[in-house]
Amino acid sequence: MENITTKLLEDVVAYYDEKLAQHGPTPQGVDWNGEERQTIRFEQLCKIIAPKTTNFCMNDLGCGYGALLEYLWGRHEAFTYLGVDVSNEMIKTARQTHPASDQARFITSAEPDQMAEYGVASGIFNVRLGQSDSEWFKYLQATLDILDRTSSLGFAFNCLTSYSDEEKKRNHLYYADPLRLFDLCKQRYSPQVALLHDYELYEFTILVRKLP
Repeated sequence: MENITTKLLEDVVAYYDEKLAQHGPTPQGVDWNGEERQTIRFEQLCKIIAPKTTNFCMNDLGCGYGALLEYLWGRHEAFTYLGVDVSNEMIKTARQTHPASDQARFITSAEPDQMAEYGVASGIFNVRLGQSDSEWFKYLQATLDILDRTSSLGFAFNCLTSYSDEEKKRNHLYYADPLRLFDLCKQRYSPQVALLHDYELYEFTILVRKLP
């Protein structure tokens, strides 16, 4: 995976492994602050799925313990799912929580090993730890390149917003410029891009739809 240092990924794995050890397979275990807000994020990301779509495949990059799979189970009848995470502990927990089946599988990796109709990345761009903004943006763009390369119909991702209240920002988190990323996606991936910044969290979601 180009432009991503081993140290960066090792730091990310250590951070999330600690959260998982503290909180187990819960929203807090992947550094979210509650199930309700996690559901709101999934609702925004899954807007990438065309209405009435069936028999689709979803790649979930940074899947954690597999919460998105549970969300999809409640809303779609026919789909297959691949959960991908750089943390082996997360993948072990995901496999324990969701027994192997023809519908879903999990792998420890920085990128999917298959093409899918859709790809999503939820929360993986938030915790930059000691990385500079420029270093983290290179990681972000390289990851978007992976989502683009492995998604045939489109992909979606979210980020904390640079429009967050200054007094609430934290140094170890990355607050992305939504307009910069909207422009990047329009220029680099597809003319069909949606910026969702109208829900009640300090973040935004971008949907990138592929042309037929």
